[in-house]
Formats: sequence, C-alpha cells, structure tokens
Amino acid sequence: MSAAIPVRVTVLESWDEVSFAPSPETAIHELKRLALRATRTKGAPEDFLVKYLGAELSDESASLVASGVVPHGALIVLRRRRAPTR
Repeated sequence: MSAAIPVRVTVLESWDEVSFAPSPETAIHELKRLALRATRTKGAPEDFLVKYLGAELSDESASLVASGVVPHGALIVLRRRRAPTR
C-alpha cells in the first residue's frame, strides 16, 4: 500500500483551500469531486477543470502520481467557462 501524499486544492468558485492526504493512485476526477463537496460548490464536476503548475490536467482519469503531482502540491479547481460579469 502506498503512503498518502498531502495536497492542497483551491476552489476558485469559493476561494476556499482544502487539504487532503489521498493515495497517490487517487484519480484527479475523484480529488476534484472531493474538493467541490468540501467547499460546498454548486455545479456538476464536469463543469470544472483542474490545474497543476498552471497547466490543465486534461486526463482526469489519471492518478495523482501519473499526473506528476508531488507531496504538498497545490492544485486549482475552476469553472471551465467563466460567468460573464457586468
């Protein structure tokens, strides 16, 4: 069994940061779902994307370790399309 890796996830919708210690084999889409639930963000997980080191992690079925996420890494979850402001 692999040791957990601590990560921080900031959900821009609410500007909340949550910490997790998932298994390195945890899929990106699962971590995104957990972050959205923890911050009580409304909307379908498919409406959000995950960024790491400024780049979108487009294969959300890949594990954290396969995506290059390191211990104490910081990920960002944001809407795929921003709502227009007036």
